[in-house]
Amino acid sequence: MNYVTAIKTAIFVFPIIAFLFTIPFILHQYHKYGSINRYRALIIYSFILYLIVIYFLVILPLPNIKDVSIPKGRTMNLVPFAFVSDFLTNSSFLFNDSSTYLKAFSEPSFYVAAFNILMTIPFGMYLRYYFKCSFKKVFLCGFLLSLFFELTQLTGLYFIYPYPYRLFDVDDLILNTFGSLLGYLLFGIIKGILPTREQIDKISLEKGKSVSGFRRLTSFCLDILICLVLYVGISLVFNNKFLKYILLFTYFVIIPYFYNGKTLGSSFLKLRLEFPNKTFLRLSLRLVFLYFYYFFFNYFILTFGFSLINYFNLEKELYLVLLLIFISMLFYFINIFYLIVKNKLFYDRLFKTKYISTILEDEKDTETNEF
Repeated sequence: MNYVTAIKTAIFVFPIIAFLFTIPFILHQYHKYGSINRYRALIIYSFILYLIVIYFLVILPLPNIKDVSIPKGRTMNLVPFAFVSDFLTNSSFLFNDSSTYLKAFSEPSFYVAAFNILMTIPFGMYLRYYFKCSFKKVFLCGFLLSLFFELTQLTGLYFIYPYPYRLFDVDDLILNTFGSLLGYLLFGIIKGILPTREQIDKISLEKGKSVSGFRRLTSFCLDILICLVLYVGISLVFNNKFLKYILLFTYFVIIPYFYNGKTLGSSFLKLRLEFPNKTFLRLSLRLVFLYFYYFFFNYFILTFGFSLINYFNLEKELYLVLLLIFISMLFYFINIFYLIVKNKLFYDRLFKTKYISTILEDEKDTETNEF
């Protein structure tokens, strides 16, 4: 039942961890490959889920702190291979009696040790398959993972508990490390039925040669975030009412004009804006239009709506306020939906601009620099 509880807890916690991991994952994938490969995402997220599961298997169930307020018995076993003598002593196993084998394998002295091996077999498989780790690296990583678990137990869950509530066992280090190495070897049998890491990378780079709507949206959000950070930082030093306009103009006009159509965000995501004859005026007009379209126009609608509500003394009509907010959000959602589905917005044609992936350009620059 403890195993079931740990797995259920891991499944409950996984969406939270996955959400926190998603943004860095998206940024990294677009930066390195220019696209997000679904198969790669399945591998990475399943690996995260697996790590969460085995972590909770190690720490759960958590005892009451009062039950660990005083030391109880030994806290460490430093005798290696004690599990062998424990199995021979405490199980019904008799070497010369084959009828005892099956029963012995169902007893705690065997399945606890077997579980410690099984727990890290997937770890070795993941390391060999996706992370391309050698046998030596799998040995080291498997040992360090097991050591982390044992120290977690020895420190009473990082000193949350006054004393350890589980035994630090050197046998667990041996069995977990062996399980990782066994996973490495077992994957060699099945690796032929799965696409290789190189194939996944190749497909991702090929797809990254084109610019998806979601990649454009990610670039825009990253640029806005960078602008906000810059604005907050600069406003702490310089208090100027025109600062945000100067910053927007510098970031979205001057930098792309001199940096081959790239902003800081789009450069990180391997994108650049291509526009006719590198026209400074066209970039300036595009910025003014986008500002009014995405910010000022929507701000005007909300301000005008709230003014009408106040004018007709409808402050208590909550549904009108919610309706205005819904209209405002709907405006953005329609643009996001159209961008992701059609991968083009009407002002792209208006200003004759389009986004180009620089994945190939960056690869050529890297190859040139290598020589």
